[in-house]
Amino acid sequence: MKVGIVGAGAVGSACLLSLVMRGSAREVVLVNRNRGRARGLVADVQYGAVVSPTPIEVRDGDYSDLAGASVVMITAGVNEKGGGATDRGDPLGRLRLLQANTAIYEEIVPTIHSAAPDALILVVTDPPDALADVVRLLGHERVLSTGTSLDTLRFRFHLARRLKVSAADPDALVLGEHGTSEVFLWSSARVAGRKADDLLAEMYPASKNLREEIEREVRFANITIIEGIGASQYGIGMVCARLTEMVLRDERAVIPIGRYNAKFGVTLSLPSVVGRGGVDRILEPEMSDAERQGLQRSADAIRGALAQVDLKVSRRKTA
Repeated sequence: MKVGIVGAGAVGSACLLSLVMRGSAREVVLVNRNRGRARGLVADVQYGAVVSPTPIEVRDGDYSDLAGASVVMITAGVNEKGGGATDRGDPLGRLRLLQANTAIYEEIVPTIHSAAPDALILVVTDPPDALADVVRLLGHERVLSTGTSLDTLRFRFHLARRLKVSAADPDALVLGEHGTSEVFLWSSARVAGRKADDLLAEMYPASKNLREEIEREVRFANITIIEGIGASQYGIGMVCARLTEMVLRDERAVIPIGRYNAKFGVTLSLPSVVGRGGVDRILEPEMSDAERQGLQRSADAIRGALAQVDLKVSRRKTA
């Protein structure tokens, strides 16, 4: 029940805090380029760890201290604000960060693999789906991205707010890329067995743009957060802790998460059974023709971005 976190920035800090508050693991090791920052963060969190629901050891370390970890989260890299990915009109969105963060991953992934070759790497850094493919190309096969797990929660939240119900009640999914090309499955969105579209039409008969408004709120939630506090961190931190629990406890829970899909040739999110081995199987849902086409466009967007870094990664892998 050992978990590693590489990166002690805003997201890494939120992941650490969430793991401790939920009691998700027995041991967490934080690795950061500036070890002094990791040491200070651990010193701060360890005192509050006393109230964790289960005993948990929190410590800073080097890459060698990741040995034996079941899950290693990578949060290191250039974030959206620092990488200039906060323009709502930019079709690339988070994919704009891929080149810069690939260079960082080329340095850290081989070191993680050397220390913890059997660990499941969970890619949190943006853009997580394309970077999960970079991890594979660098030789570490056991890898998932956080994918659209958070986007799905955001979709359910904003849908529930419009329908004036609990955010736990909507059954709705976001698939594909964690980014601007993500696909909202309106065709299967339900509340209490009723179509979400029908319920929205009943409550807001005069409104014709509710779908677009909700999608925009979800698609650019990260930018809204960044404009307020500088980094989108707490929601993804809580999601990462929950995903880690699914793996460590072999829960076989079903959630949209990013895994390499040979059918599409890239890592993207589909509902998947998650347990100790990572993704056990994918449960591809029924989709409308438009949604299926959207999913293919999402895969194409990821593939197009990866094409810009393939040669560099290949040289590193064969050197």
